[in-house]
Amino acid sequence: MLIQLTYASRTSSVFTLDDLASILKASQRNNARVGVTGALCLANGIFLQQLEGDRAEVNRLYHRILTDPRHREPAVLDFAEISHRRFTTWSMGSLAPLESNRHIFLKYSRSASFDPYGMGSATLQAFFSELLANGEWIV
Repeated sequence: MLIQLTYASRTSSVFTLDDLASILKASQRNNARVGVTGALCLANGIFLQQLEGDRAEVNRLYHRILTDPRHREPAVLDFAEISHRRFTTWSMGSLAPLESNRHIFLKYSRSASFDPYGMGSATLQAFFSELLANGEWIV
């Protein structure tokens, strides 16, 4: 079964672009081996990630994230069976820094600061669709 899991977590420390690049590189290597694809956003000290792939593999990956000390307050925001992948060519892609995508973050946020914990399923889906179409990515 092909599924999509979207979660958010708060960072346990300040992350630099080098830290994010390191996470992205490791994710691309590890996810490609198990057939997991997805996207990672980091804004205002919050990770927002959408993972897709085989249910067992995505669950294994999420359980590893739960024990990763870089994450605090992890929460599943959306989980669904899907008919096809959205991120077919990425074992993991990451958004460029917040400033270059601010207009998209603001469009879907309830306030001036990005907080996906309050986003519903439909908003999350629209947010990632717009990011794919119009966002600036570090792939």
